[in-house]
Amino acid sequence: MQSVLLYIMTVLIWGSTWLAIEFQLGTVNEIVSLCLRFSLAALCMWGYVLFKRLPMYFDLKTHGFFILLAMGNFGLNYLMLYYAQGYLNSAMASIAFSLLLIFNIINTRLFFGKPIAKRIYSGALFGVAGIVALFWHDLSQFDLSNGAIVGLGLALLGTLIASFGNMVSVRNSNKGIGVLQGNAWGMLYSSVLLAVFALLNGETFVINASWQYWSSLIYLAVFGTVIAFASYFSLLKNIGPERASYIIVLFPLVAVLLSTYFEGFTWQANTFVGFSLVLLGNAIVLTPFDKLKAHFAASPVRT
Repeated sequence: MQSVLLYIMTVLIWGSTWLAIEFQLGTVNEIVSLCLRFSLAALCMWGYVLFKRLPMYFDLKTHGFFILLAMGNFGLNYLMLYYAQGYLNSAMASIAFSLLLIFNIINTRLFFGKPIAKRIYSGALFGVAGIVALFWHDLSQFDLSNGAIVGLGLALLGTLIASFGNMVSVRNSNKGIGVLQGNAWGMLYSSVLLAVFALLNGETFVINASWQYWSSLIYLAVFGTVIAFASYFSLLKNIGPERASYIIVLFPLVAVLLSTYFEGFTWQANTFVGFSLVLLGNAIVLTPFDKLKAHFAASPVRT
């Protein structure tokens, strides 16, 4: 029952963060918003790891990888996605980001030599076909000045950067570094790097924003970053990475439903086709058909 509740909570939170990001755009510079988000998240994470008395001392080489983790998982990836949502609604951005699953598998092969199962190729083709269907009207008249094309490019770039960040996280875990400690350092470095970047860009931290901005910022930092990641990591431990990864398939459903209700996202024929293909592709990638076939073959037949 605990795993079911954690699963539902993680899907609902991560599915809703895409809509929350919409309230971060327009008034405050994206770099400043991300700096504030991860500063608050880092404060929460450090409070927790210090309360749990987790070891936080690491060598310089490890801190170098923490900085890479910061840029990949808590910095550049989100900056690209924030920029993307300046051109796309939250539904389209979340669906594009769900290709993270495929990027992760490819990068795991490149960086760690893990073989790619045959079903992955079919799943990837379905996923790419789904993205093409979703953006068909814009891709059929390809123009780099088209906002939707720019938004899609930024979303896919952010997804790729996030995948690189995931590879750094895998490397850290293989070296025996705790995920919580790695994330605490990563979020701290991210907030510092984003602050420096904002100052070099001439941005100001004197912010006059609406209550919607501040409430969404707190939601993204506390729920979308700290609580959702804690829930997800608990699921990884309780039910394993394969079943926990189905969250990537499910959270776009929440994002699309919220976008339909709050943003007036319009469903067209290509929307249904594209969304279905992306979800199907991810499901194929995650489903170990060979193991299922072997399991059922080994199960005794009752008459």
